[in-house]
Order: sequence, then structure tokens, then C-alpha cells
Amino acid sequence: MIVKVNLPINAYEIKIERGVLGKADAELNLNRKVMIVTDDGVPAKYSEILSSKCKDASIFVLKQGEESKTLENFANIEKALLENNFSRKDCVVALGGGVVGDLAGFAASCFMRGIDFYNIPTTVLSQVDSSVGGKTAVDFNGVKNIVGTFYQPKKVLIDPDVLNTLSDRQKSNGLVEAIKMAATFDEELFKIFEKTEKFEDLDIEYVIGKAIQIKADVVEKDEKEAGLRKVLNFGHTLGHGVEASLQNTDHALLHGECVGMGMTVMCDEDVKERIEKILKMLNIPCTYSFDLDEAMKAVTHDKKLNGKTISTVYVSKIGTFELRDMTPDELSERMKKLLA
Repeated sequence: MIVKVNLPINAYEIKIERGVLGKADAELNLNRKVMIVTDDGVPAKYSEILSSKCKDASIFVLKQGEESKTLENFANIEKALLENNFSRKDCVVALGGGVVGDLAGFAASCFMRGIDFYNIPTTVLSQVDSSVGGKTAVDFNGVKNIVGTFYQPKKVLIDPDVLNTLSDRQKSNGLVEAIKMAATFDEELFKIFEKTEKFEDLDIEYVIGKAIQIKADVVEKDEKEAGLRKVLNFGHTLGHGVEASLQNTDHALLHGECVGMGMTVMCDEDVKERIEKILKMLNIPCTYSFDLDEAMKAVTHDKKLNGKTISTVYVSKIGTFELRDMTPDELSERMKKLLA
């Protein structure tokens, strides 16, 4: 399956195919210096497969986790590019999840004012969402994704076979982003989730394809998040708050788990019931214990803060959305509902 992102200047293709990692040299221009950025949670065999397809490969390995998405690691990648004599004709390939994609893309966008960047996402979360759309960033001063660029990849390769090494929890974590897109744009996709009684029965490859088509369509209409693309933040405003409040604790949640919780309080009651049913099928919590003050501190430092209000996404009917400006007090009351 090929999904085209038809942007005026930076159009590119997303190829979804089992085993495509092993044919990367037929899909990407790897006949040059290639910096493969990955992390220590990605099976080393994937880097070995990819590097064997490159003319001249270097591998940069990050420590797994959001904590790696820093300016320090950004600088370390730039340093590695310099030390290996990369030029404007060379490229960076992200091989990993969202953290790897965000950081590698940001590094590629800045080195010599921009060199070619390819993305090969290896998690459900990055395959359905973060690998598409050109958002690159690092976290800074406690604020998630606050320093970054819009920088589109030259191509994205999605190989569902690499998901075989993931735990069910990691797969469920990523599927939340597909639920988000279904809830706001595609009632039929949402119904597929609703009709699925057990996680094992879900056709993940089909869901990935549908989610990518939705994301690509949104990005085509709003590349730089001036309007429509903001809708893809459904569940994220409060979800990021919960995620930040738990980040340095012994009971942290994954990104998608927090976003799932965040969706349940940004919708009408009947929509909430439908979303919670799907989250329970995926073994994702609908309430949790966290520090409310810490969570709200992260919410009020969010990029979507506009004066005294924060732009949020609200769903009153599956397949539709509305943008609402809410005060921190209003959001705090909603967040309290997430506390176990």
C-alpha cells in the first residue's frame, strides 16, 4: 500500500509493506553516507539489516525513552555528522519510535540547513502517527516538543513485521493514536474498534493504513498546524499533563495511555462511554493516580496556551470535532475526573 502526502513543495510517499525494511535500498537512496539513528530498545538486527543496504553507514544509538529527546542528544547527533564528514548530499534515517523520529528529523533539518531525512518507524505509535507530517522536536526546560521544526521526510517506510517484537502493551499504546483519528474523523474506523472484542482479533495492519490515510489528508490541508491539524491533538492537552507528572516516578504511563485517558474527559458522556469501552479492550486505564498540580503545570506550559485560555479539541459526536478555548480552571476540573 502506498499513501501519498501531496504537499505543494515537499510531497512524499509512505509505503506500507511487510518485509520492506529488508528492501530499503530499493526504496531509498542509500548509495551515499547514511546516519542511522536508533535507540537501545530497537532490536539490533533491524539496524544491521538497514546498514547492510547502505553504501556507507554510521549508527547512532540513543538510550530508549522520552528522556533522550534533549538538546544535548541533538548536539551529539550533529557532532557525529560532522565527525563522519557528512555533506549536503548525504542523509539521516530514523529507525525507531517517535522519540527517535523527532530527534533524528530535527537533527537532519538543522545540519547544513537541512539534509535528506527518511523515517522507518518501528512502533505502532510512530507508524500510525508521528512518522507522518514532518513534526520534529526536542523537549526543553520541562516542556514537551517546545524546540523543533516542520521538516518533511523524503519517504517513510512502514514494515508491519517489525511490530512482532513489541509487547501487547506497546501495541495498545500506539493504537490510541488511531482511536483519536477515528473519533475525530472516521466513524467507520471507530466502529471497527468497537466491534473488536479481544485485542488479538484487531487487524493492526488495516488500522495502520486507515490512520495514515487520515493523517496524510490532514497534513495536506494544514502542513504547519494553522487550523485543521490541531484536531490531531485530541486527548493530548490533558494527556501530556498526566504524562509529565508521572515522568520521573516508578509508576509512569506510556504516551498513548495518557492520551487515551485525556480523550475520555474531552467529550460528551455517550462518547466517553464508547471510548472507555475500547480502552478497556486494549487494557488501558481510564483513571490513574498522579500529582494534579504537576500535571496542570505541564498543561499551562503547553504550546497551545493562548493568553488566558488553552485551545482544546472536543468531541460531541464520533467522527466530528470542535475546537474549544478553555481556561486552566476548566481543564483542572476535567483532569480531576481522571484521578483514581
